[in-house]
Amino acid sequence: MLHIPSISKRLAKSSNFTMSLFAASMAFLTYSSMYAFRKPFAAATFEGEVLFGMDLKVWLILAQTFGYMASKFYGIKMISELRPEKRALLILSLIGISWLGLLGFAILPAPFNVLCFLINGFPLGLIWGLVFHYLEGRKFTEMMGSILAVSFVFSSGLVKTIGKYLMDEWQVSESWMPFWTGGLFVPLLLISVILLNQIPAPTKHDIALRSVRTPMSKAERKAFFKAFKPGIVILVLVYVMLTALRDLRDNFAVEIWEALDVVVNPALLTQTEVPITLFLLLMMASLVLIKNNKMALYINHWIIISGLILAVVSTILHQMGVISPFNWVVSTGIGIYMGYIPFNCLLFERLIAAFRSAGNVGFLMYLADSFGYLGSVGIVTIKQFGILEDMSWYNFYSQAILIFLSLSVLMIFYTLFYFKRKLKQPSIELQEKAILKTSF
Repeated sequence: MLHIPSISKRLAKSSNFTMSLFAASMAFLTYSSMYAFRKPFAAATFEGEVLFGMDLKVWLILAQTFGYMASKFYGIKMISELRPEKRALLILSLIGISWLGLLGFAILPAPFNVLCFLINGFPLGLIWGLVFHYLEGRKFTEMMGSILAVSFVFSSGLVKTIGKYLMDEWQVSESWMPFWTGGLFVPLLLISVILLNQIPAPTKHDIALRSVRTPMSKAERKAFFKAFKPGIVILVLVYVMLTALRDLRDNFAVEIWEALDVVVNPALLTQTEVPITLFLLLMMASLVLIKNNKMALYINHWIIISGLILAVVSTILHQMGVISPFNWVVSTGIGIYMGYIPFNCLLFERLIAAFRSAGNVGFLMYLADSFGYLGSVGIVTIKQFGILEDMSWYNFYSQAILIFLSLSVLMIFYTLFYFKRKLKQPSIELQEKAILKTSF
């Protein structure tokens, strides 16, 4: 489906690095385009709009995140069992449904327009797994995965900048702005998905380096989880905290800036993300140079630990008045994403490769993501309906960094030593055979 033989043949004949760079670029553009249907609404404040005693924007965030979370639970099965056929058509169809949700939000009255954000969020939660399915299990997966992952940072700021520009300069209403922002990215989405679909399957050399990636049955998923249960559970708990903080920073960026007495212009929402994007791209892509999968798994842990510490320390320094609001936002962004991005492909990619286990990254990623967004919904709900209702989003965000990420540092140290011990066990080959055997 959506196959162009001339381009596919040319890519198959090109060098592995050239093909990987092309694939990474198309994955970046595809996922960045997806963000135009997910995040531009966050540039609006919907000031004065209240529904059932709560700000409309909070309802929209909860509805979209709940839909996104539900798709992650569904994706544990769907993405782990995914086969290459019809991936491109599925990406376009899902984003098309999401766009219809934004149209419904623009034309329907409350409270029905809030339900449209539920429709908007569910399809989008499956896009990451579909896109990364093209990239995993290859020699240059780190490079490709890093380029894909930084789209989280860059595109979120970009689409909010465009959304705010449409409202400020073109007088587009807050209700219609998300729909038209998405519409601007439709041509880019079509081109990037079609071109992404032309890349060849992993070569024999890729498989030798990273292990074969296969669809996982229910029995295989259970066996894999059982074999690494303590490490996976703790990693998921850390990811829940990182997802919640990343979403707070993303969804309430305007409110956080206003609490810091900084005038929010459209460019500001991108300016903070550019240095984060460049730093993370350089750091994470460099992991492709590490051939030893065990060593790369350990380094991913240390990157996460360093990011968590950076976010906590920069928050303390900001509260002491040592660093400016702009530098604090950038520093905490770098720290949170240093923790968040390795989970989104690189950590799990190397975990599977280090243990030479049958399966795919999609299973682990959607397992983590499903609980991550469950935690995100839960934390926003607790903030809005609990005793912290009157706390500003800025104070809530900064205090959450200090508490959640300090705990996360301890937990990541645990998983680092857990996997080190697991890899040293002489019976590891027997464990791998057990994982494989349960699928037959």
